[in-house]
Amino acid sequence: MTLAEKSDRTADEVAASQTLGRLARAGFVARGLVYLIVAVLAIELAIGDAGTNADQQEALRTIAEQPLGKVLLFLVAVGLAGYALWMLARAVIGHGVEETDSGFDRVAALASAVAYGVICAAAIGILVGSGSRSGSPREATGGVLSWPGGTVLVAVAGAAVIGVGFYQAYKGFARKFLEEVKTGEMNPEIRKGYTTLGVFGYVARAVVFVLVGYGLIKAAVDYDPKKAVGLDGALHALANSSYGPPVLWVVAIGLAGFALYSIADSRYHRV
Repeated sequence: MTLAEKSDRTADEVAASQTLGRLARAGFVARGLVYLIVAVLAIELAIGDAGTNADQQEALRTIAEQPLGKVLLFLVAVGLAGYALWMLARAVIGHGVEETDSGFDRVAALASAVAYGVICAAAIGILVGSGSRSGSPREATGGVLSWPGGTVLVAVAGAAVIGVGFYQAYKGFARKFLEEVKTGEMNPEIRKGYTTLGVFGYVARAVVFVLVGYGLIKAAVDYDPKKAVGLDGALHALANSSYGPPVLWVVAIGLAGFALYSIADSRYHRV
C-alpha cells in the first residue's frame, strides 16, 4: 500500500468515526443552546435594556451563572469543541459517513471550525476564571487598519461577511438546508416544523451577517474602527435605528428558531 493510499484510508477512518459523529451531534445541541440564550438577550435588548450584551460570550456567561452552570458550561464547551473538530475534519477530508462536500462546503467548514473554536475557547476561559471578554471587533479592526493595505483587507472582509449573509438568506429561502438532513426519517409534521424553523432562522442570521459586514466596510471607508461591530453591535444597531425594535423582535425570534432548528439537527443532520 502506497503512502497516498494509507493517507486516504486513514482519512476515511476518521470520517467514519462514530466518536466524531457523536461529538458533531453534541455540537449541534451546544450551538442551539448558545443561540437560544442570544435570542433571549436580544429580546431583552428589544424590550429596552440598552445595557444588555447580546452575543455568544454573554450567552456563555449566562450559562455559567445558572445553578450547576459550570457543569453545563463544561458540557457546552465539549459540544462546541466537538462541532469545531467535526467541521475541521470535513474541511480537510471533504466527506463524512453520509455526505460528500463540495469545495465551497469545505471552505465554509473551515470558517465554521475557526469560529466555533473561538467560542469554545471563550467558554474555557470563563470556566478557568479568566473572566475578561476577548478582543472586540473594534480592537481587531483597528489593528488591521494600521497594516499596509489594511483598509482594503477590512473592506474585503466586510464584503465577504455580507456575501455569507446573502448565502444564509438564499439557503433559508431556497430551503437548501434540507439537502443536508435525513428528511426521509421525518414525518410530515416534523418536516414542516423543521423547515419553518430553518427558513426563519437562516434569514435572521442573514440580517446579522449583513449588518456586521456593513460595519466592517464602513470602518474601512471612514478609517474608523469604531464602526466595526460583532453580533452584539449588530443587534444594538437594530435596537437604535428608527425601525429597530420591531425588526429586532423578528430577528430575536428568528435566532430562537435557528436555535431550535440546530437542536433538531442533532437528530437529523447527515454526518
